[in-house]
Amino acid sequence: MHEEIGTTAGTIWQALNNNGELSLPSLKQQVAAKSPVFDWALGWLAREDKVVISRQQRSYRVRLNDGQARSAGV
Repeated sequence: MHEEIGTTAGTIWQALNNNGELSLPSLKQQVAAKSPVFDWALGWLAREDKVVISRQQRSYRVRLNDGQARSAGV
């Protein structure tokens, strides 16, 4: 189970690195992971201070923490 969560966390990180800030539903759709693994992986990244989750009206937005984003080609 840890491996699946870690793999999903990596996929989430890549999606955010490639696309920038995303709504929670958009991120989940891009990652194509099922609950609860998606939720656990996102929580892992939040706990590690790798992502920022912010409330925007009735939804949530997710982005990489400022120090986490890598430019393409690095």
